[in-house]
Amino acid sequence: MQKEIPDYSRNEDHALFILLKKRDKDAFAAIYGKYHRYLYALAFKYLKDTGMAEDVVHYVFVKLWESTGNIQIEINLKNYLYTMTKNFILNLIRDHKEAISLNYLNAQVDIPGDDDIARMVEDQEMQDLLYKGIDSLPPQKKEVCMRKLKTSDSNQQIAEKMGISIHTVKSHYQESLKMLRSYFQNIKTILL
Repeated sequence: MQKEIPDYSRNEDHALFILLKKRDKDAFAAIYGKYHRYLYALAFKYLKDTGMAEDVVHYVFVKLWESTGNIQIEINLKNYLYTMTKNFILNLIRDHKEAISLNYLNAQVDIPGDDDIARMVEDQEMQDLLYKGIDSLPPQKKEVCMRKLKTSDSNQQIAEKMGISIHTVKSHYQESLKMLRSYFQNIKTILL
């Protein structure tokens, strides 16, 4: 017959809090390890500033250490830490409205990450290669391609502006695409 292993996880916070009330530093470290990321995420969500969010977490844990001896009621530790954090954030917002508003506005601006910048550079390089390829086309084919690329003109409008038939526009465009495919194949062969 197997011995049943009790489930301590449900009462872990309660046990940690009782130890904390007795000034147990290991219990404090365990509580910090368990909740500091949660509280930091909460603070950062409202303040949009890493330094301020870190200060909030530091303040909350210092207050927890200082005040646990005075708490006489049974508490839900997570809710208690959440409430302390929210109250401190609200006080910060009240006292530093302008700075926090500016942080929040700045956080709304989409700053490209490293991957986005790399993709933009690659896109720009591909665009530069495309324009070099188009530049190497015969004059009318080049003009048809540039009009297709740079304007929203229909084939009919391009034909009228260039003084050629619509059939010639389509033909130049099809031949240009074949030439550009060949151009990119050559570049791919050179790079590999």
